[in-house]
Amino acid sequence: MSHIDPEREQFEAFKGLPRDTPINMINLIRLRDKAEYEDGTEATGAKAYATYGKTSGPIFKRVGGTIIWRGEPKLVLIGPKDEAWDLAFIARYPNAAAFMEMVTDPEYRKAVKHRQAAVLDSRLIRCEELGGSGEFG
Repeated sequence: MSHIDPEREQFEAFKGLPRDTPINMINLIRLRDKAEYEDGTEATGAKAYATYGKTSGPIFKRVGGTIIWRGEPKLVLIGPKDEAWDLAFIARYPNAAAFMEMVTDPEYRKAVKHRQAAVLDSRLIRCEELGGSGEFG
């Protein structure tokens, strides 16, 4: 089963969490070899995802979003062997309200069609920061 967009129940749970604290969203992305656009547009998954980044980037920045870490996954050491990812990154938002503002923006709704065409599977995990000394545990 692929996971591309949030299920209604998950989105409602997200909306029920505090909206006034900074959040970090862990993104794991597996791209399609060939994008699947409803209108038949031809592109690779990588090209379609790049278009998503280009068209959604200004909205992401406008709401205060930043990419705080980006990497290329090489191996799943703990977890299902078939859960291979093409991209991994952490997007930081000043608060959950900023994320909500982004995903409901009319221009973002146009841009997200490129993500939907590009992505074969994904994970989006909301994390809130824990205080502490920075030590493990």
